[in-house]
Amino acid sequence: MLTTALLFAAGLGVGTLGTLIGAGGGWMIVPLLLFGLHFTPQQAVGTSLSVVFLNALSGSIAYMIQRRVLYRMGLAFAVVTIPGALLGATLVQYLGSRWFTFLFALFLLALAGLLHKGQTVGGAALRNPTSAELGSLNSPVMRLGMVLSFLVGIISSLFGIGGGIVHVPFLIVILGLPVHAATATSHFVLAITSLAGTLIFLRNGQVVLHVAAVMGVGVLLGAQAGARLSTRMRSEPIRRVLALAVSAFALVLLFRHVIG
Repeated sequence: MLTTALLFAAGLGVGTLGTLIGAGGGWMIVPLLLFGLHFTPQQAVGTSLSVVFLNALSGSIAYMIQRRVLYRMGLAFAVVTIPGALLGATLVQYLGSRWFTFLFALFLLALAGLLHKGQTVGGAALRNPTSAELGSLNSPVMRLGMVLSFLVGIISSLFGIGGGIVHVPFLIVILGLPVHAATATSHFVLAITSLAGTLIFLRNGQVVLHVAAVMGVGVLLGAQAGARLSTRMRSEPIRRVLALAVSAFALVLLFRHVIG
């Protein structure tokens, strides 16, 4: 009973913060499952990705109601994330616990460094592409976006993180989207990407359904709250909180599973 309540509370927090920053929340769930429930990397990734899907789906519905999703761009990026997600789900099958946690921690530390420098959610766009560039799939900036989306798909299913934590900064800094449009469109892409990856882990029996269900309920409620809060909060405080959280998770991973 206590475990169920804790899982629900964790899901509630993950859903709120994940939707608030457009990051899916998987980077919080994976360490929780590895440390608290002693899951294998594959179980942690598969279960996390299924919860990320629920978060992204719920957040996307809220954002669609608010008419903040850029559908043409989102669909273009989602199409190329699917093969990336399938590849990532395959690669993680060959990683042992030690290698997985080491790579996951390095990824989080690199990401935290970018966040601390302010080159992500709180940063200014490097350039402002024209409407014609953003509307054409053949433009260099959209091609770059599709290449990155493929890589995001790999990272998503390799680490169970969703991918928005990488996608949102790109949409803002490179494509010059407003923060709220970037988080909404990222969630739309995440919903499709995480579904593709989750289906692979389900087929392999690597999704712990009761854990995913309990956390998922919390995530569904938290995602709605996060979507509403995102319209009232400035991006800078969100970036700072995210940077601290990512750094903390990375250091804990290194200490508990690599150094220790």
